[in-house]
Amino acid sequence: MQQAIEQHLTSAFPDAQITVEGSGGKFLLTLVDESFAGKNAVKRQQSVYAGLGDLISSGAVHAVTIVARTPAEAAAQNGLDPK
Repeated sequence: MQQAIEQHLTSAFPDAQITVEGSGGKFLLTLVDESFAGKNAVKRQQSVYAGLGDLISSGAVHAVTIVARTPAEAAAQNGLDPK
């Protein structure tokens, strides 16, 4: 299932760094993509949910935790200089 999720998200976010962890319908999704710039947390999550499409509606994925950051935010989170 992790591979299917990653494929869906790669289609929706082709330039993103994507990490999928979990099993049994419960997953932690971490995406780092410039497309999140200027979007609040709700808009970021909505775009990730949209990328999952039929996996959510089919019930194959029923619980996700989403971490969606821009590259600069991810670098800052890791204590790196984003420049």
